[in-house]
Amino acid sequence: MNRRTFLTTATAAAASAAALGAPYPAAAATPAGHAPADGAPLRTWFEATYRSLQAMTTDFGLTADKIDVSGTGTPVPSAQTSPTNIGCGLWSTVAAAGLGVISPDVMRRRLSHTLAAVERLERAHGFWFNWYDAHDGSLLTTWPETGDPVRPFLSSVDNAWLVTGLLIAADAAPALRPRIARLLSDADWSYYYTPYDPADPVAGPGQLRGGYWPDKPGKGEPTGHHYGALNTEPRMASYLGIADGSLPTEHYWHLFRTLLPGMGQEQEPQGAYVTLDGVRVWQGHYTHRGRKVVPTWGGSMFEALMVPLFVPEPAWSPHSWGTTHRRYVRGQIDHGLLESGYGYWGFSPANVPEGGYREYGVDALGMQEDGYHSLGVVTPHASFLALPFARDAALANLGALDRDFGAYDDRYGFRDSVNTATGRVSDFVLALDQGMIAAALAQHLRPGLLQRPFRTGGFRSRVRPLLAKERFSI
Repeated sequence: MNRRTFLTTATAAAASAAALGAPYPAAAATPAGHAPADGAPLRTWFEATYRSLQAMTTDFGLTADKIDVSGTGTPVPSAQTSPTNIGCGLWSTVAAAGLGVISPDVMRRRLSHTLAAVERLERAHGFWFNWYDAHDGSLLTTWPETGDPVRPFLSSVDNAWLVTGLLIAADAAPALRPRIARLLSDADWSYYYTPYDPADPVAGPGQLRGGYWPDKPGKGEPTGHHYGALNTEPRMASYLGIADGSLPTEHYWHLFRTLLPGMGQEQEPQGAYVTLDGVRVWQGHYTHRGRKVVPTWGGSMFEALMVPLFVPEPAWSPHSWGTTHRRYVRGQIDHGLLESGYGYWGFSPANVPEGGYREYGVDALGMQEDGYHSLGVVTPHASFLALPFARDAALANLGALDRDFGAYDDRYGFRDSVNTATGRVSDFVLALDQGMIAAALAQHLRPGLLQRPFRTGGFRSRVRPLLAKERFSI
């Protein structure tokens, strides 16, 4: 069957199922370490994905941003890396040991090597800068690919993913805990926090700044925005700060489920005000194809579903977080198969198949009025994120991307993106997206493997009660 025939057939089948009221295949549990009944090679996919992350890891010990896998030789890691990329490398190594792909001794050596590199990185205010040279750890002030100037920046969301990786490493390798504790001792999330001011909630929203340029006096120059949307990936920083006590628990209630009615957003929300822990909260929602859902900011998959790879939101909040996650996945499936007729689905920021990087998503699932658009570009990592919520649909989608476009590379896993209109497949794999794939596969093959640090301590005593009280109006 050629690609065009498959697209037409798949779209027609999905449309017929919707017309008849038939559900998409339900998620089903898979015993740890076993492939599902349809034979999808999940362990093989993990091994290839981990090879790509190792290929991106430099002799210095840092996981670079990306590699070009279009050639036949050994790919060369990009010059640049970020805190997020480094965090991906750390948790993927722990996952590889947990799945038996590498030995515990190899895991410890690799984690220690990366930790030694992280210890040498320049920091400010207890946090790491947005870009470093992956090969020697020096702070980047010019972009390697263009020579454009880079103003060193302390990103709240990027630092959250490095701290996530460090906590996972500390949990998996007890001998490293003292070194990691020293690194994290100065990482105080209140640095990014603007306390709530009821007299002026615009200036004092009770939210986290996007970050600071620390080359100015005091804390540095802040971004002009705060991370206000709840259902986006920066909530990992919020959870980390609430868990370690550097942020007040009320911060969680000051994040927007939707913007307030009349504020200007993708859809006029429905919902109601409720009072939770003394905070008046607008419990708004959108409606997409008849399903009530809490939107993300731009409409992409990783905004909604990267955090629950680590924090067990669906288990701690099944009727709120668990429900909106499942409906969000259904919305992405519907967009790809029914609304747009691509025959494939899964839209999230990724490498542009023709070169570059941009955000992809489902505009209707995001608050931003001109949000992320799908443009027919499907990103495999989005299907892996959907595994807990629509397992069979995700595996079928990944199989189709491989069969119809050759999106899977036996050496290094799934390429970063596919243009389903032209058939163009990205030449690159990116550490962020491969890191999400590795974490999703680890969670599917050995549930809870990477979640242990986020089920205990402050996460259990401070974050879990918040999620238990959550009452989305969906």
